Amino acid sequence: MPDSLRKDLTERRPDLVAIADIIPREEGVRVLDLGCGDGSLLQLLRHEKDIHGIGVEISQDKIIKCIAGGVPVIHMDLDNDLVFIENDAFDYVLLSRTIQAVRRPDLLIQEMLRIGTLGVISFINFGYIGIRWQLMMKGAMPETKTLPDHWFDTDNIHLGTIHDFRNLCADTGVNVVREVPLGNSPFLTGLNPNLFAQTCVFVISRR
Repeated sequence: MPDSLRKDLTERRPDLVAIADIIPREEGVRVLDLGCGDGSLLQLLRHEKDIHGIGVEISQDKIIKCIAGGVPVIHMDLDNDLVFIENDAFDYVLLSRTIQAVRRPDLLIQEMLRIGTLGVISFINFGYIGIRWQLMMKGAMPETKTLPDHWFDTDNIHLGTIHDFRNLCADTGVNVVREVPLGNSPFLTGLNPNLFAQTCVFVISRR
């Protein structure tokens, strides 16, 4: 099951595999996955790293999928309910392709670093060349593999670029520990992540 799950996520959500590879294989590591979806990332981590993990999700349908997969999950609203979680309760707080759907990404990042030692965030890079090309040629909001919804029915309300995220961290006193840009060409992605990375994973900490 772990091998098939990793293969499926590599094809469907490579950012989740990148996040899983960041988490160390150490006994007792505490992981909180915000906006955990169907729990696939926590399932992979539990099988490969033997972590103590719990998910947070607002969708009842996705919560049911988590429970069916044996993933502990709490029903919470990321915009309002994280205040009920104690300081330094986790070693890693994860947020995968969800930050663009919350009301105040800056405040959510502060909450992540209050309740966890390290934050691991993946997001869709709106500076990606394919998105820029669609905007330039069509003059309309792009639709891509990572942005499949129409502009009027999407949950995304705060789309940004890798540059934007770096600037946000600098402005809010957040330390960027590591960046993992993900794109079709490892060479080009490493050369200019903001232009060639479709998604990016950031590891962040308090200064």
